[in-house]
Amino acid sequence: MPNPDNARRSLIEGLKLGPGILEDFVSGIPEGQLHRKRGKGFWSLYEHTEHLALTQLMLHKRLERFVKEEHPEFVPYFPDKEGEKKEKEIKAVADILSMYRRWRDKQVQLIEGGGAALWKKTATHPEYEQYSFKILVRHILLHDSFHLYRMEELWLARDEYLTEM
Repeated sequence: MPNPDNARRSLIEGLKLGPGILEDFVSGIPEGQLHRKRGKGFWSLYEHTEHLALTQLMLHKRLERFVKEEHPEFVPYFPDKEGEKKEKEIKAVADILSMYRRWRDKQVQLIEGGGAALWKKTATHPEYEQYSFKILVRHILLHDSFHLYRMEELWLARDEYLTEM
């Protein structure tokens, strides 16, 4: 049987690595290439980076609700409808990466402060059959991975091998 402490530590370590991985990836791309669109409906590398930063506040608020509420009830997050696009004041990639790192550090601090009972706490979310603190933490890590993979593909894949989303 898997050890829950090991699973928690692994997820937390993965979250801690996120900012460094994103910063290293983005730093290797010329500024002009960050805004390149590979086709209709494709995000640019900049847009993926910005999205990762802008979603961190929402994710942090969800983590806080698990701490404060007995059984939180969440609504789906749709960035275009939730004002993510309104926060376009942040233009410099360095500022976006800094924002991502700041919120991730706050998330990790909150997560590390929670005991085993918090990790078992459940919530209601209309998109998912199950939702818990542990699932949310894992979801944050997988969300990062999804966008990082997509960014890698948009940066490196030849047109004929680029997948649509």
